[in-house]
Amino acid sequence: MSIRIRTAVLGVAGLLLAGCTSGGDAPGTDASPTGGAKNPSAAPTGTPLPAALTGQRPRWRGCPAPEGGEKPGAGWRCADVKVPLDYKKPAGETITVALIRKEARDKDRRIGSLLFNFGGPGASGVEILPRAATEYAGLNERYDLVGFDPRGVGRSSAVVCRDDKEQAASEAGTDLTPDTAAEEAAFVKDGTAFGAGCARRSGKLVPHTTTSNTARDLDLVRHVLDDAKLNYFGISYGTQLGAAYAHLFPANVGRTVLDAVVDPTADSTGHARNQTIGFQRALDNYLKNKGENPKAGTARISALLDRLDRDPLPVGGRKLTDSLALTGIVMPLYSESSWPMLTSALQKAESGDGSELLQLADYYNDRDRNGHYSTQSHAQRAISCADSAERPTAAQARALLPEFRKLSPVFGAFLAWDTAGWCANWPVKGERSKSDVSARGAGPILVVGTTGDPATPYEGAPRMAKALGDGVGVLVTNKGEGHGAYGTGACVTKTVDAYFLDGKIPSYGKTCS
Repeated sequence: MSIRIRTAVLGVAGLLLAGCTSGGDAPGTDASPTGGAKNPSAAPTGTPLPAALTGQRPRWRGCPAPEGGEKPGAGWRCADVKVPLDYKKPAGETITVALIRKEARDKDRRIGSLLFNFGGPGASGVEILPRAATEYAGLNERYDLVGFDPRGVGRSSAVVCRDDKEQAASEAGTDLTPDTAAEEAAFVKDGTAFGAGCARRSGKLVPHTTTSNTARDLDLVRHVLDDAKLNYFGISYGTQLGAAYAHLFPANVGRTVLDAVVDPTADSTGHARNQTIGFQRALDNYLKNKGENPKAGTARISALLDRLDRDPLPVGGRKLTDSLALTGIVMPLYSESSWPMLTSALQKAESGDGSELLQLADYYNDRDRNGHYSTQSHAQRAISCADSAERPTAAQARALLPEFRKLSPVFGAFLAWDTAGWCANWPVKGERSKSDVSARGAGPILVVGTTGDPATPYEGAPRMAKALGDGVGVLVTNKGEGHGAYGTGACVTKTVDAYFLDGKIPSYGKTCS
């Protein structure tokens, strides 16, 4: 889905939001209790899942250290749950979904489990939740905090498409904004090779990595954890997953928050257009903040990218290309607290030192110092292309260039070409073009949008609240910068905590600033 929707945890801003105002005078009401339906998930055909799946209980154990990282701290335990590979064949082959949990501190007042998805798609909740747990310490008082790796991701049954050598060669040799016939041919060839690698290494799994299947997995996990309803915190792509769950299982929706909202009304071109607007808006805000005219600053950055396109900067044994530089610029725009990093990296690159922009790009691309890449980008593309039935061609992407370049001289060309770089020549068909997130019968769901969010622009939040349905979507507006609102200021955090812990629903349109 265009520029990778990074996890909000990686983009948490240091900004403290001063206060909040209500969108109306009516006091908040209480959310419905979390008790209710206990039926386990069923196949799309209505066939119940076999007892071997619905009767399983997690065997909690100590958690291993993530690759290149440290083991989670005290109190974290891990388990695996079996789910159907293909929900149309619920008694057939199974795959694994990995879980991590930290139990509620107040056992007497425990509400239940609270499941998190941090975005991507492809982000590992098993790795991220322990690192981010201090943000959710208040919720851990009465909830078991539960992270999971969706199907295709991390420690679950995972999609693998390339090795490190192939990934490095792709980065070095593929121009993501091709402007010659040869560069365009290489761009298309790279995308086709990526899909072929997924089919070769993970062909059995690739067709089944849809968001709707992950939503079905969530309902089985809810049942296996012995929760009557699913309490859920979705961030970025996690909002898309949470909305899909609400659509499929409205009676099983517990207290749910969607923060940094994916626009459910947009197709692949619409998402790219939204992000072109969102990232240029964030860049303009960054430039204004440092006292630079946005138009002049945008022209300066565009000139730098043009120079790097003609003559990449050497950095050790590597080169900072215009594509890697653009990736390095994108990363710090996710959080206002990272803006000084962007200033330093741009200043150095303009003086001939590309090391800091390359370091930012490596962080974004999940490349460590030893040249090893995670497989998050593999899962991200597999999930996105399994979801979307659209297969934009290079010619269609090329036709978007005038409009997108006008919207953003810095990001427009990349995001126009990216529509064809994702799923063209993908080895399997996608499920749909747009999402249906209507959730009639679900309890109130908080939908939180940030006005300066670059990756999931604010406009998607009211669209999601409306699409969920009357009495379901409850819009909360955060006036600020960055990708994700919770934890960046007292107003949003208190509003979300009051909802999760006390069932207090804010009035529709509440604004934090």
